[in-house]
Amino acid sequence: MPTRVVHQTDGVAWLASSALEAQHALVTSLPDSSELRLSFDAWQKWFSDTAALVCRATADDGVAIFFQTDVKRAGHWVDKSFLVQLGAREAGSHLLWHKIVCRAPAGVTTFGRPAYAHLLCFSRGLRLADSQASPDVLPRLGEMTWPRAMGIAACEATCQFLLAHTQCRTVVDPFCGVGSMLAVANAYGLDAVGVELSAKRAARARTLELNGLNVTAPDSTLEP
Repeated sequence: MPTRVVHQTDGVAWLASSALEAQHALVTSLPDSSELRLSFDAWQKWFSDTAALVCRATADDGVAIFFQTDVKRAGHWVDKSFLVQLGAREAGSHLLWHKIVCRAPAGVTTFGRPAYAHLLCFSRGLRLADSQASPDVLPRLGEMTWPRAMGIAACEATCQFLLAHTQCRTVVDPFCGVGSMLAVANAYGLDAVGVELSAKRAARARTLELNGLNVTAPDSTLEP
């Protein structure tokens, strides 16, 4: 039976003080500027610095995966994938793949946030052969457990990759929110560790169930 542990504390401080094992993969969404008490310029630096910290925390052959949605601010487009890649480069990590996750059907105009999200995977040592490629565009985000959640379909695609192409058996999300990624990891037979500063969200993350949501973990994925 897969396990789930959620720590109610600051994700950056936890990462800086934790030694993660080789079979741990980091999967997370870094907080938006609206969630932190920082100026916009300070938030961008925090974002890239934290992406670097996440990448450094992984083992050499481990992976760090980020799910991020860009924002439109004062008439400017803020590309979070660019900020993540700045941090990953600083940490010496290389981009294994960059997928686009559709948040709305193609051709639909959205406001405030674009109609797609980024799903990016980095590693210092792991490399993928061409035969290990998977779709670059995910046609749907999937259901969401709260407004800032990583969609269930994106969580599933992440778990499928981890099981097929890495040694990961524990998913670590240092900014886990209500625990969507943790719950889907458990559904796929993976242990999960979350970190969340909000006591209310941390409590929900410990017990989040996916009953009624469309999660289709095949039986074969449940075996390590």
